[in-house]
Amino acid sequence: MIDRLIDSGAIFAGWVGLGVGLVVAIAFELIIPVQAVVFLLAPVVGVVIGVYANVRAERHRPLLRVLANAAWAGIVSGVGLAVFYVAIRLVFVYADTGALPDGTSLDCQTGPACIYQRYVATGQASELAADGITDAATLEAAVWRDLIATGTGMVVLTVAGALIGGAARTASAPRQRVAAARPTLNTPRP
Repeated sequence: MIDRLIDSGAIFAGWVGLGVGLVVAIAFELIIPVQAVVFLLAPVVGVVIGVYANVRAERHRPLLRVLANAAWAGIVSGVGLAVFYVAIRLVFVYADTGALPDGTSLDCQTGPACIYQRYVATGQASELAADGITDAATLEAAVWRDLIATGTGMVVLTVAGALIGGAARTASAPRQRVAAARPTLNTPRP
């Protein structure tokens, strides 16, 4: 059913975009821990995958088909990027054991309770309270709200980038030339 609306090359590009999302999430959350870079790269990933979907499908026109290919690849890539980002963040939230850099450990239950106690121990309780975070449960709820908003934003930015990439692919399409009729040697004479 989907292959009637989306070219098979674009379906393949969606799978490639899923892999790109995994690599970007791992690279900028684990290897180089700068989570904001993942968010900033979402539209770039989208542009690249939107163009790639149509290169893979060998399609320049019609515009709606090009945009459909780009949107499909962008959605798959964006959802993949968001899921990987959120999953990695949740590992850090729910696996926090309260270990401190000096080798000591907080006396807390693994997970959001340790994160909350860490913030309180560093004197950030009043900042958290100003945001409505007064215990581990409210911290956990705030983390989930933030992750849902960030994940949704990543999907939207990736799809928007993919649509821009698809539109650029259409705009850069080579114009078809109409060959002029030339007489040949075998043309009958009147």
